[in-house]
Amino acid sequence: MTVASHYPVRVDARLDPHLSRWLWLVKWILSVPHYIVLVFLWIAFAVLSVVAFFAILFTGRYPRPIFEFNLGVLRWGWRVSYYAYSALGTDRYPPFTLAEVPEYPAQLHVPYPEHLSRGLVLVKWWLLALPHLLIVGVLAGGGAWFAVNSDTDNYSWTGGGLIGLLVFVAAIVLTFTGHYPRGLYDFILGLNRWVLRVAAYTALMTDAYPPFRLDSGGEDPATTTITPVA
Repeated sequence: MTVASHYPVRVDARLDPHLSRWLWLVKWILSVPHYIVLVFLWIAFAVLSVVAFFAILFTGRYPRPIFEFNLGVLRWGWRVSYYAYSALGTDRYPPFTLAEVPEYPAQLHVPYPEHLSRGLVLVKWWLLALPHLLIVGVLAGGGAWFAVNSDTDNYSWTGGGLIGLLVFVAAIVLTFTGHYPRGLYDFILGLNRWVLRVAAYTALMTDAYPPFRLDSGGEDPATTTITPVA
C-alpha cells in the first residue's frame, strides 16, 4: 500500500549571504578539533547502535536516551560537514554540542519513533537499503562506508564522491566571484539530504523507506510518498 505522508527525516539549511572567498582553503584545519571529537562520538554511536538493534528486535522500541544521543551525533556531523567540504554553506563555526542549535544554519530533525518493526530491523540496514547504498556510494564516495558498516568509528562524507566534486566547483566560483551559485547550492543540498536520509534509515531510526528522489534546496520539502515494506 502506498500512502502520502511526511517523511520523518528532515534536513534544512540556510546559505550564508556573505561567504569568505578564501576561508574554505583552511576549513580543513579549522575542522580538525571537531574531527577528533567525532571519532570518539562515532565509536560510541556504533556501540549504542548495536544495543539499539537488540532492543528493537526484542521490544520493538528504540531506547529513547540512545536515540537522542545517536541523533545528536548525526546532527553534529551534519553541522561540521555543512561548514566544511560537503557544502561550504556557512562560515559560522559549528558548536561543540549534541543538542539542537536552532540558530545554526544546518539542521537535522528525526522524530522519536514510538514503535519500530522487529522484523525490519534484521534487513533494513543492509538488504533493503542496498539500492540506496549504491547511489550514496556515488554521491558521497567513501562516506557510504558508514551505511554499510555500522561499526565504523569515523563517518564523514566530506570531500568525497560527486558531492565533493561539486563543492570544489562551488569553491572555485566563490573565490573568483564572491558568490555561491544558488542553483549549484540547491543541488548540493539535495544530494546531502539523500545521504542523511539513508544514514538515518540504516541507523535504525525510522522504518520509513527513503524516497528515490532528489529534494533540492535548503528547505526540506519534507513530504514524499512512502511505501511501507512488509
